[in-house]
Amino acid sequence: MKVLHRRHCMPLGTRCMTQLHALIRCVALWSLLVPAGFAVAEDKKGLPDTAALAKTSFRDVAEKKVAWTELAKDRAAVVVVFLSFDCPMSNGYSTLLTELAKTYAEKKIAFVGLCPCDDDVATIAKLTAEYRLNFPVFKDDKLAAANALQATHTPMAFVIDAQGSVRYQGLIDNRYAARLKENQRTTEHYLKDALDAFVGGSPVKIAATKPFGCHIVREEKRVAAGAFTYHRDVAPILQNRCQSCHRPGEVGPFSLMTYKQASNWADDIKEYTQNRRMPPWKPVPSAYSFSGERRLSDRELEVLAKWADDGAPEGDPKDAPPTKKFEDGWQLGKPDLILTPNEDFVLGATGKDHFRVIVMSTGLTEDKYVTAIEIRPGNPRVVHHTLNFWDTTGSARARQQEEHEKRVKNPPAPDAVDVGPGYASAMGLGFQIRPQDLMSGKPPIGTLAGWAPGIMPKELPAGTGYYLPKNSDLVVQMHYHRNGRVERDRTQFGLYFAKKPVEKPMTGVVVTGRFKTDAKATGRFAALGYIPAGDDHFTARGAMVTMEDCVVHAVTPHMHLLGKAVKITMTPPNGKPEVLINIPEWDYNWQETYFLKQSIPVKAGTRFDIEAVFDNSAKNPNNPSSPPIDVTFGEQTTNEMLFGFVAATKDRGVGLSPYIILFRPVGDAIRPKGN
Repeated sequence: MKVLHRRHCMPLGTRCMTQLHALIRCVALWSLLVPAGFAVAEDKKGLPDTAALAKTSFRDVAEKKVAWTELAKDRAAVVVVFLSFDCPMSNGYSTLLTELAKTYAEKKIAFVGLCPCDDDVATIAKLTAEYRLNFPVFKDDKLAAANALQATHTPMAFVIDAQGSVRYQGLIDNRYAARLKENQRTTEHYLKDALDAFVGGSPVKIAATKPFGCHIVREEKRVAAGAFTYHRDVAPILQNRCQSCHRPGEVGPFSLMTYKQASNWADDIKEYTQNRRMPPWKPVPSAYSFSGERRLSDRELEVLAKWADDGAPEGDPKDAPPTKKFEDGWQLGKPDLILTPNEDFVLGATGKDHFRVIVMSTGLTEDKYVTAIEIRPGNPRVVHHTLNFWDTTGSARARQQEEHEKRVKNPPAPDAVDVGPGYASAMGLGFQIRPQDLMSGKPPIGTLAGWAPGIMPKELPAGTGYYLPKNSDLVVQMHYHRNGRVERDRTQFGLYFAKKPVEKPMTGVVVTGRFKTDAKATGRFAALGYIPAGDDHFTARGAMVTMEDCVVHAVTPHMHLLGKAVKITMTPPNGKPEVLINIPEWDYNWQETYFLKQSIPVKAGTRFDIEAVFDNSAKNPNNPSSPPIDVTFGEQTTNEMLFGFVAATKDRGVGLSPYIILFRPVGDAIRPKGN
């Protein structure tokens, strides 16, 4: 089997050859010397050779040969786009490319997709249909077209006129700042601008851009003696640390199940593991440890880095560990109650992430305690996370019924998206609960924790459980992440009930942080303040003191897009502060409930402090506003908030209710930048 050289690779490809580095320098110099809009000369070594392209042919799904000359016949120009259905950056352009192909068809400009991949033509045809591409996509067998055009990445576009001159080559637009890193706004539309200039008979102002994304695999390299190899050293790490998400049908944007898949992503594996962005485990070690920790050992980090640096050698397949089998059924056995929406939710291909609240009746005729909950996403590719609640007020059910009646009265079009059960409600459940109701003996709403990719179902500590009252509804906020094609989802929720008496209902306390408060702080959350525009190191704090003895089992910090770091400390009465959790690099896309390996007994009078840093400057790539604006405390993703949710229990007979732990907030301090 071929071994791919990976020293300087990017996703789905091999490292650039010495000649290719020279090509990039040559193209950069050429762009300075040649007037804008000038065709790149095909007869220069290392530059696109459209004469060679004209000799190529491709096979369609019926195994019929389709010659390049047939594709280009009677066309003013052909746009060739190198695509890979394994590359998330490539897939993200499906909708835009479809729109461009439709727009310029009347201008006698054809679009052709080429896949420099190992997939067979039937698979490519199937994926082309799934991504709703309206132009032909062929397998670039033996990289004939990629070599002729010197294509290096997917996605990469070429505009070739009827005379065989390349009018434009490179990026589609500047949606991405670097591989897998999106800009907040797309401000340059290179391919569209080139096509508009060509159609209008004007010079193309930017005739070439340097592509990046997923590399096209070419070069070979022999395995160095004594090097770490995929089968012997790397595969076991990927099996145990990565494949639960990075496998077909799961939430990982690409698979890491085979040697070629892993070698294509070797440099990214090194980069993301060295900076500990993957596997996603945000807390740094502190006095307390959490179950399910996904931190790689120093030895594992060394193996992955050295393997990538050595060119991702394959090694002997005989050294491979047995293929890991992943459980497709319920991992804790059949649940006592399985709840499923009565129809699919249809998610649109592009746009901002979608938050959907879905309501399902439990049908319970008696109170229960839930000791475990298992979430089975119907479509793991797009289900980012869930937040699970119960409700006895009927408010969520009424909202859902209202939306249903609107759909019945005004049925959506057959191809409508972001439609289905439930209702849209970003960062909230979409209805109000009176504070006095939450302080009643049995509150009308409660939590059943949440789920995110990689979280495995597990039993709560013995004698504890989430209270689930009779006649309640399961209310789930689904966070959907778009992936470039229309997707459908019908997630299942499995509840496991306590078989033994529950002495301590799982409940909790909340530490709320405050932002800057002055006359500019307005609205429903005015008392919690705002983050000033332009401040790149805004520090917010909050604190509360427990008024009852309790036992802490888990902690969940929560912020939005501007968050940079967050820390929660715990100070016993007359004791010293101890760090409960510290996340120095906050990531809005990876929020979890962290269960302690050992629960912590807490005395009344224990103080919990939360401190967080926010970046509301133009330098923050996650800032949803450009230019930055004052960001108020609020429920929307474009608002901001600071909470520390602490899951805890207490003995029955203590205080007002076993479902509530009394606590009181204390003075929140705001430390301006520089203090």
